[in-house]
Amino acid sequence: MSDRYQSLIHTPVGQLLAKNLGLPNPVDLERYTEGDPLVQGTVVVGGDSSGGRLGSSLTGALDELGIAYVDEATDGARYKGLVFDATGITSSDQLVELQHFFTPKLRSLETNARIVVLGTPPEATGTPGERVAQRALEGFTRSLGKEVGRGSTVQLVYVAPDADDAITSTLGFLLSPKSAYVSGQVVRIGAVGSSDPAETPDWTHPLAGKVALVTGASRGIGEQIARVLHRDGATVIGVDVPQAAEELHQVMKDIGGDHLTLDITAKDAPARMAHHVKTKHGGVDIVVHNAGITRDKRLMNMKDDVFASAISVNLTAPERITATLLEEKAINPNGRIIGVASIAGIAGNMGQTNYAASKAGVIGFVEATAPELEDGITVNAVAPGFIETKMTAAVPLMTREVGRRLNSMQQGGQPVDVAETIAWLANPASTAVNGNVVRVCGQMMLGA
Repeated sequence: MSDRYQSLIHTPVGQLLAKNLGLPNPVDLERYTEGDPLVQGTVVVGGDSSGGRLGSSLTGALDELGIAYVDEATDGARYKGLVFDATGITSSDQLVELQHFFTPKLRSLETNARIVVLGTPPEATGTPGERVAQRALEGFTRSLGKEVGRGSTVQLVYVAPDADDAITSTLGFLLSPKSAYVSGQVVRIGAVGSSDPAETPDWTHPLAGKVALVTGASRGIGEQIARVLHRDGATVIGVDVPQAAEELHQVMKDIGGDHLTLDITAKDAPARMAHHVKTKHGGVDIVVHNAGITRDKRLMNMKDDVFASAISVNLTAPERITATLLEEKAINPNGRIIGVASIAGIAGNMGQTNYAASKAGVIGFVEATAPELEDGITVNAVAPGFIETKMTAAVPLMTREVGRRLNSMQQGGQPVDVAETIAWLANPASTAVNGNVVRVCGQMMLGA
């Protein structure tokens, strides 16, 4: 779906109106193209004066990813990113070192730049003062994300003390155009569950040799998830309802994938899926619970079956499918379970009590399941905001415009933005990324 406002604002007349009237002025977001380097430019790396603990792990990860970096900014030079190791900040008075590092460099950033602050999970700190200082990083990064503009993003990554060498896949995602519509997020590495050593993939095709199961794969976000996972090397099994069989077959034909047509809410659906992946593929490495429906109506006017259907498809089916796949040992070691929540599950939405309950439930599913998993299997979720799809195209014009502009990017996201985030979570090197819910919303001004 085209964004006519964004097309208009990029004309000379549009730029004049934006400047004089203070209208939103969204830039074109850079997105990853296969074959491009992860970062087309140089990143400046720094840390607090007392010395953070991630120095060698950070530079080692950048070297492994092929990302160019310097530890000193040069006057007149332009940079594609800034990375600050704040793990050495142990008291609130040291927080000023963030300002000392960032203020002189922010005007040197290119368009669509990336900023990442690395910290220690507050609950893993050694003193009350350190816990206070590390928690303060969230306010800093979320506020900076609303300041930088020009398509740039800001993230905070809390790295558990035993996960220093598990940051590579996350840095590769957050510093690259793959994270175009992700900003203001707090990612936790190594905070929950297994800290088994991560695999070291071929970074150009990190999912080579992996099998991915994607529900709702025939169109929209699900189709893009299937295509991006295939691009990264995975064999994709697309799942959708019989009514979407023709579209599903075509998508899977395009990417050389497998398909399975069934209603995921059917009583025998989990067993059929487990049997299929085990007999045809020897198991599955990545399970993406993307299939979902909306049945919007204000609660006072909602019928029982309308409420129940959204819960059944969006939440109960993923719970049942995951339980069966785990019981049947159909998910391979170091496997990935990825849910699709929604900003509605965080902030709520008019007429969506059923949908919002189901998507908040997906977040609860992640929180409940993450500590219980074994064999390096992880569970995470993405929470999309306003994504340009056929569904959002049907939203009334003014509501649609508010949804597009009410975020730091001042525009809607694309299905590929959700898919890229899922591909990062699916990466075999993301073993220490467990129990996270990451919003893909351009830092929407709603929700936490």
